[in-house]
Amino acid sequence: MNAIETVGLTKYYGKARGIVELNLAVEQGEFFGFIGPNGAGKSTTIRTLLGLIHPSGGRASLLGMDIGAPKKDLLARVGYLPSEAVFYQGMRVREVLKLSAQLRGRDCTARAGELCEWLQLDREKKVEELSFGNRKKVGIVCALQHDPDLLILDEPTSGLDPLMQREFFAILRERNRQGATVFLSSHVLSEIQRNCTRAAIIREGRLIACGPVEDLTRTSAKRVAVHGTVELEGLEGVRDLRQLDGGVSFLYGGALDKLLDRLARGSVSDLSVAEPDLEEVFLHYYQEGGGAQ
Repeated sequence: MNAIETVGLTKYYGKARGIVELNLAVEQGEFFGFIGPNGAGKSTTIRTLLGLIHPSGGRASLLGMDIGAPKKDLLARVGYLPSEAVFYQGMRVREVLKLSAQLRGRDCTARAGELCEWLQLDREKKVEELSFGNRKKVGIVCALQHDPDLLILDEPTSGLDPLMQREFFAILRERNRQGATVFLSSHVLSEIQRNCTRAAIIREGRLIACGPVEDLTRTSAKRVAVHGTVELEGLEGVRDLRQLDGGVSFLYGGALDKLLDRLARGSVSDLSVAEPDLEEVFLHYYQEGGGAQ
């Protein structure tokens, strides 16, 4: 049984595209990344999965339960962190956490205390007194305190300083080791690369690639850095040319013998060839008219 499964999942807002024909399967226990820039359809996908908006077509399930089923049993096993958490004014942090636990019929006092200490969150503060980053921490504790089987996190690290981001991912890895599935939506590709085992890339409402993170970075293109002088004019396969101090860097997907010929005719003092990182692969998938390659 998959933790998340969609078949032809589609959502239109009138004539405006939300997501189109999404086919996705996330296995139980995975740490899964969902990559795309703002407007790609990440939040629409998540809100549709959680039943916050109704799909225009297709079907989906969470933890083996259809998303159209009664929500109480389903959402009791899910932790959700929206990209922007909003709370009732006048409530203290501890009251927000208690309300969130009560909505799930749980007493989460002990776990909430552990998480607040881990994230350095003051439970006596009123929510309107909190910075954006501390409001995000409240959302994190609400999502995690009941130890859900499935965590769905939408741009979770926005507003968190680097130290808190590190602590946050330590918490997620702990839950993942305990068997929870983590579905992490982000446009911060380094987060996906460091933490996820598999990922999907969404572009303009459609999935364009899905697989192990290592495989997404394994393309025919290589990142080449040359120190010295070399004539690249007219060489097919050169992209993303950047000037370096004393040389150039570029992605190369052409014939290797032709590149070596150009290098041999130049004056090269140093050369490095490496796999492109996930960010470069991501930009490759988002080229004008590009698709899964």
